Amino acid sequence: MNNIIKEILFNIKYVLGTFIVLFSITSCNNDLLDTKPLGVATVGDLTTGGFEADAFGLYGQLRNSGVSNWTRYWFQSIRSDDAQKGSSAGDQAQAGADFDEFGYSNDSFLNNDNWNEHYKVINACNDLIDAIDVSGLTDSGTIVNMAEARMIRGFLYFDLRRDYGEVPIIDQKVIEVTDGIKPKSSVVDVDAFIEADLIFASENLPVTWVSNFDGRATKGFADALLAKLYLYQASESNSQEKYTASLTKSEEVINSGVYTLVPSYKTLFSLEGNNSTESIFEVQQLVTESGQTFSNNYYVSQGVRGTGAWDLGWGFNVPTQTLVDAYETGDPRKNETILVSGEDDGGYGSGILPGTPPLDQLYWNKKAYTEAATRTKLSQRQNNWENIKIIRYADVLLMAAEAAFKTGNSALAADYLNEVRARARGGANVLPDITSVTLDVIKHERRIELAMEGERFYDVVRWGDGPAVLGSLGFLPKHEWYPIPQAAIDQSQGVLIQNPNY
Repeated sequence: MNNIIKEILFNIKYVLGTFIVLFSITSCNNDLLDTKPLGVATVGDLTTGGFEADAFGLYGQLRNSGVSNWTRYWFQSIRSDDAQKGSSAGDQAQAGADFDEFGYSNDSFLNNDNWNEHYKVINACNDLIDAIDVSGLTDSGTIVNMAEARMIRGFLYFDLRRDYGEVPIIDQKVIEVTDGIKPKSSVVDVDAFIEADLIFASENLPVTWVSNFDGRATKGFADALLAKLYLYQASESNSQEKYTASLTKSEEVINSGVYTLVPSYKTLFSLEGNNSTESIFEVQQLVTESGQTFSNNYYVSQGVRGTGAWDLGWGFNVPTQTLVDAYETGDPRKNETILVSGEDDGGYGSGILPGTPPLDQLYWNKKAYTEAATRTKLSQRQNNWENIKIIRYADVLLMAAEAAFKTGNSALAADYLNEVRARARGGANVLPDITSVTLDVIKHERRIELAMEGERFYDVVRWGDGPAVLGSLGFLPKHEWYPIPQAAIDQSQGVLIQNPNY
């Protein structure tokens, strides 16, 4: 295929090149650069769906938007007690006050980006769903494309639900401006809408894809997100029925035989860890053999902020001392999550970091850090190649543990917790098995296993621990929900009503 044809395919409607393919990395002889953007494909690469190009484009929009760029961790990580703004003191100081100190703003660029970009991709999902409905096609490939659109839409609304609570449900193609102006729906109604999308996706998405379609949504993604939705509902209402539903969905993923924990926690957050057996859904990123990058600033903006060889990023989203102190003695996950200025990088090949000063932060997110050999191989210092983990198998095991405990099966909960801890200790004489399960034990394990990955704030809130855990940082009950952007309210001419107490 010549370069002109590649360019045409690459730019079909939603930039198909934004979805990547990682071929099998099963041997040390495999070339980790043997990759290509999915949109650069021959006809023979495609399945039979009549709307394949549009479906591919949705994945590209996930990456090329505020859904997964640095906006994501301001909402999902920096608001927690485990992370803070980072960078230098004056860099994005107002945003730091907004998210570190709960000075929420209804007109900040980050708030506008979070809201607008989620609805932008939701509208693209609606466009595809409408086009399929109009076409009348019912072949299996087209139904899969429909399921992909509804899966992604359900995921986007789950994000919005966690951030804003009551949000407008836009479920049709926007033709006139007024089509996109809707009042807020209750959290119950938003949840029902998400659930319907995810159930359709679960029933119609494949269990797995062939390797050249790694990264596309699967039944496992739908079931895992349903398990999480039910767990949130159960936590908020103390519903045994919802805990049971969450356990059932979690165990559908566990018993599918598709997913396993990656033996090395370190490898999980590396180039080799992309689309691993632990991956349930990831936003795809890529550096090609020729040095092209298909990525966003999610990891770039979290790299060590230094000079020369240590110019690895912008330095945002850094661990707090509170997180550092939360690890059990000897927990190997600490060394793979916390990077310390002035200390050796612990086997990543760059030796000892500069101290503070000249670096502005003592701690850095090591899950955004990279091995020196990979930087050399790709001829890039900043991380444009690690996929953004949305849900991984360890999260499902921990959801199952929590739901099992809440439905009275402590033994099953212990089994799932200990599976996660066994991988974490990697054969070392640390992290003994849990023999007595409590909710505090489950909370600790979720915090440590998923540290800096965007779950902590939402877990604390759904457990009702916001005032106790975050109160010293300025958290009040109203901060469970972020204020709706004032621009969106103004554009709706008052149809949208601001969240309470803002």
